[in-house]
Amino acid sequence: MAAGLVAFGALVVVGKFDLFPAAFLGGVLAVLVGLILGMPWGATTPAQPGPRVRKIVPAPEASAAVASMQPVTAPAAPLAAAAAPVGPQRLQAPRNGRADDLKEIEGIGPALEKLLNSLGFYHFDQIAGWSDDDIVLVDAEMENFKGRIVRDRWVVQAKIIVSEGLEAFRERAKTNNY
Repeated sequence: MAAGLVAFGALVVVGKFDLFPAAFLGGVLAVLVGLILGMPWGATTPAQPGPRVRKIVPAPEASAAVASMQPVTAPAAPLAAAAAPVGPQRLQAPRNGRADDLKEIEGIGPALEKLLNSLGFYHFDQIAGWSDDDIVLVDAEMENFKGRIVRDRWVVQAKIIVSEGLEAFRERAKTNNY
């Protein structure tokens, strides 16, 4: 505010300004100085709160009387479903020792083919079988290539190759008809 008053006085006395233009320029200067001085110089943004963690509290042990009133149930079955693999089908090596040329899919070059092979994907039918959840899982492992699976429509292209054959796909790919 003081800077605006000083500017007002200087404009009226030294600059021979009328009162209204001097008051306007003094007000503008006061606002600018206030904004500049009010900025948090060197301050960092407040830290984002981390994920909330719920404390797990064990249930209080039941007394013997309450426990005796509870019906007896069979023990729970082992969690066999938890051991089931999650995500798309991955192979340790290509079937019959020969991988498909995944570079036929537009958007997959030599580096991506090598990455896909290292993740256990060697064949068109593997990619053609990916669900939306599988795409999310694989995309998270794509290092510097995140988003390419959806953007380049790999699954759609692979499905065409599997269902119509590679030659038919190549014809359709000339016009991006997939």
